[in-house]
Amino acid sequence: MTIRDKSKKLILLAKESLIKTGDFDHADWNYKPVLGMVSRARFNLIKKLLENKQSNRLLEIGYGSGIFLPELTRYGNSIYGIDIHNKQHKVAKILAEINISAELVSGAAEKMPWPDSFFDFIVAVSTMEFVSDLEVVCGEIIRILKPGGSFFMVTPGKSAILDFGLKFFTGQSAKKDFDNRRDLILPAICNHFNIKQKKNWPACCHFSPLNVYTAFELELKK
Repeated sequence: MTIRDKSKKLILLAKESLIKTGDFDHADWNYKPVLGMVSRARFNLIKKLLENKQSNRLLEIGYGSGIFLPELTRYGNSIYGIDIHNKQHKVAKILAEINISAELVSGAAEKMPWPDSFFDFIVAVSTMEFVSDLEVVCGEIIRILKPGGSFFMVTPGKSAILDFGLKFFTGQSAKKDFDNRRDLILPAICNHFNIKQKKNWPACCHFSPLNVYTAFELELKK
């Protein structure tokens, strides 16, 4: 299988290639029993939203260890990434070993180094709930996204049931990790973007307290 082959199989960076880039980088979860299925659901949601789409330049905000970049390479001719850690050269080297070229930079989403209207697609998987200022980040995404481009994002659900599941399977505290930022994401994005597509996981669940993840394809408001 080549990277450009847009088959149903999700392509992630191999477990043995992952490096730990920070306290919130849990890429190894994708290869654990049960937890891996849940964690990979985020990437599969974005994969479904990107189906039959292609871009010239694609940016991933919060690429971490680069686990999702092999899949994203299918949808962009040139791949870029930004993250607050300083291991971008190590990640780029690992990707180069599997013939993936990506321009990776260290920096915050609140101030990104690219010119206006630079990207066709911007992707953020479980990232927006960690940024310090959603309004500023949305402003930066609007600035660097081309007219007619799309912003794809996944955010976790919020309920006592889901927070208990997170604690049970991972030992992590949703309150400690996210504070109240999950409550702010939807109002912020609806203030700046129109929703083109929306998908939930599990797909069969219409009861919001059990929606583990919600993914959006967003476009700039006219």
